[in-house]
Amino acid sequence: MTTAPWRDPALPAAARVDDLLSRMTLEEKTAQLYGVWVGAATDGAARTEGVAPHQHDMTADYDWAELITHGLGQLTRSFGTAPVDPAPAAQALARAQRRIAGAGRFGIPAVAHEECLAGFTAWQATAYPVPLAWGATFDPPLIEEMAARIGQDLRSAGVHQGLAPVLDVVRDPRWGRVEETIGEDPYLTGTIGTAYVRGLESAGVIATLKHFAGYASSAGARNLAPVRAGIREFADVTLPPFEMALREGGARSVMAAYNETDGVPASADPALLTELLREKWGFTGTVVADYFGIGFLETLHRVAGTAGEAAHAALAAGIDVELPTLKCYGKPLLEAVRSGEIPEGLVDRAARRVLLQKCELGLLDEDWTPEPKTADLDLDSAANRALARRVAEESVVLLDNPDGALPLSPDARIAVVGPRAADALAMLGCYSFPSHVLTHHPEVPMGIDIPTVLEALRAELPDAKVTFAEGCAVSAPDTAGFEEAVARASEADVCLAVLGDRAGLFGRGTSGEGCDVTDLRLPGVQGELLDALVATGVPVVLVLLTGRPYALGRWQGRLAAVVQAFFPGEEGGPAVAGVLSGRVNPSGRLPVSVPRVPGGQPWTYLQPPLGLAGEVSSLDPTPLYPFGHGGSYTTFAWGDFTCGDDLTEVGTDGSCEVSLTVRNTGDRTGAEVVQLYLHDPVASVTRPDVRLIGYQRVELEAGGASRVTFRFHADLSSFTDRAGRRIVEPGVLELRLAASSSDVRHTARLHLTGPVREVGAGRRLRCEAHVSGPR
Repeated sequence: MTTAPWRDPALPAAARVDDLLSRMTLEEKTAQLYGVWVGAATDGAARTEGVAPHQHDMTADYDWAELITHGLGQLTRSFGTAPVDPAPAAQALARAQRRIAGAGRFGIPAVAHEECLAGFTAWQATAYPVPLAWGATFDPPLIEEMAARIGQDLRSAGVHQGLAPVLDVVRDPRWGRVEETIGEDPYLTGTIGTAYVRGLESAGVIATLKHFAGYASSAGARNLAPVRAGIREFADVTLPPFEMALREGGARSVMAAYNETDGVPASADPALLTELLREKWGFTGTVVADYFGIGFLETLHRVAGTAGEAAHAALAAGIDVELPTLKCYGKPLLEAVRSGEIPEGLVDRAARRVLLQKCELGLLDEDWTPEPKTADLDLDSAANRALARRVAEESVVLLDNPDGALPLSPDARIAVVGPRAADALAMLGCYSFPSHVLTHHPEVPMGIDIPTVLEALRAELPDAKVTFAEGCAVSAPDTAGFEEAVARASEADVCLAVLGDRAGLFGRGTSGEGCDVTDLRLPGVQGELLDALVATGVPVVLVLLTGRPYALGRWQGRLAAVVQAFFPGEEGGPAVAGVLSGRVNPSGRLPVSVPRVPGGQPWTYLQPPLGLAGEVSSLDPTPLYPFGHGGSYTTFAWGDFTCGDDLTEVGTDGSCEVSLTVRNTGDRTGAEVVQLYLHDPVASVTRPDVRLIGYQRVELEAGGASRVTFRFHADLSSFTDRAGRRIVEPGVLELRLAASSSDVRHTARLHLTGPVREVGAGRRLRCEAHVSGPR
């Protein structure tokens, strides 16, 4: 028996796929271009539960048995749609894959994809901290380790593709999906996001970058609102994290965004999805649609009159796979190709990319098997929980502790007050399984153990007298619980006000997808509750469990301490309690600025001169706590700074080093985050006053010291000029070594010499840092 060339693993993947495509009918090729939303527990039957607007009206009718005779591109969220036991669910997914492979002429299974924004979005799987908490760690190796473990769990369950990370850069913190982002800075987002990609891909799972591109720049911070960003904001803020994650992380998939920019929807933009992504950046993987995004070209954007026209626009732009259903790439696409409205070559182009990826995954090999390697699937192992604890502990930010109220005394009388103190869901973001899916299944248990702050604090401080009062709900206007809360606070030595968000979807929470807000006041009457607690005269420590920053200027100077945690995951309660007790020395740094007043937005620290405070406006946007800020229970001294001459000359294609020694001058181990910012005093277009171009987390024992060296290359000063070119411009620059975007410790002045230099896809994206012993 002769094996067909496409089955021969000794041949190059391209040759195998070309042979396979030549044998396929139009129906078989288009079948590779769409997904179907199924549940593993039903062995291929379509799900009916809805988690998002338009889910039902955007889902096409089909007969499963007939559909799979032509093959199938993707299986949508077999684990992430309903609560199913992981081991039986993996077996059911394997049976569904066997049916798909057995039904078609070529025996090709589907790519199974799942959400993995804060861990595998499946019942009984570890709920890690959200991406905003990853940003707060300033620790790429830790995030890479976490992503690798998430990838291993996905693969063990039969999943090939993860829909993460989100690389949108925060432009307005009122946007509901801030919790899904890594922060307001493109360099932090790029480096942390790239680490996540590396980890996921190291496990053999396809990482999917989203949302490409501009989604977070929506007008008025409304979900899916139009984007009116200029070309320089798009090029210098929006795109760099994606470029880094592709070039350095090796991501194999990109998800087209819902938004339109200047009238052109991303899902119908060949300049974005083909010219930039593929021709300029050299991307060779697959582009997938965000859920229902192709259909939205007809129903929401109204740039297509029919589903077939929407299919044509998306396919021509460069979207290879329609997710999560076959609304447009199914029958409408077939009919449009047969009628000559859509060239079959576009189908061939997309199918080739999909099949190349399936070849990489081993799905075209004769020895492919869908059965999991082990029958016992533990998606929340002790090792997972330990890693989730580490990420949570490193992500907690000590915003303020002016008089040393923290750590708490081990035998103190502590009143714990607030709607987030005794609720396990206070730890989780909107794409965690309990928040995303279990709200539709109230009869089903959580599936994982999630200690609350109250429970964790009692375990952390067994000799303390801890009382509790909820005080109010997260978002309801009822103040009936204030009286009890004030009473408990008045009896205590210290009051912990545990306030914040409830994650949800499309208005079912105060943070999360579709949960946008008009301003940055604390939700509901939580601000009024905090006022009442402060009025008791008892020291109040504010603990925030949120998905975005909230304005805290109203309480400046009135609180004993402030601790910020961004949805820190299933081990977040013990992590926060550890910071409060002093077992954990806080080391998190703000990935987003904390505003002073609720209406002083939209604002991030990446502002040119006219975006800063000044005499031309009565509004002062200066944040209460700046990007990169965070405290510790120990102290650090920065000294022995070196960087050549007072004005070091560097060519526009050159580099130099800046170094300093960081010493732990306190009495306990701690971590400092050294941040490197660029200031460009004069440029041909306005530039941010400062922007992050490097950072290094340094862990030091008491009395210990380390030498931190950054290697700056002129490419890191590049920006988009008036003609749309990315250039390095000669002139004077300042490199600022700082503890935050506004806490500058040392400054080096450089003079870039030589001609204006245009740089492209090969430019240096990262400022390498090296840590060594002190000089």
